[in-house]
Amino acid sequence: MKYINLILAALLLLCLAPMPYGYYQLVRFVSMVVFGALAYRYYEKKQEGLMVLFGALALLFQPFVKVALGRTMWNVVDVVVAIILIVLFVKDRKE
Repeated sequence: MKYINLILAALLLLCLAPMPYGYYQLVRFVSMVVFGALAYRYYEKKQEGLMVLFGALALLFQPFVKVALGRTMWNVVDVVVAIILIVLFVKDRKE
């Protein structure tokens, strides 16, 4: 569970490359599960801001009802979320 942020960040950054559609579906499902787990983790730590952020990301990335943002916007979202995950990983490592 330690490196899950980095693994998910790498998966999201790989979405910038042209991949088969199944890869994007897999990333959306994995992201939903990981973001849900992170939301619960931050709920237990009583960090409500991060809990809401990851809960919203779990809803955004869920694969059941597609959110049509367009390829460019999804690329921006993927990069921003990957940066957030990497920053949180570094912050957690310092603590």
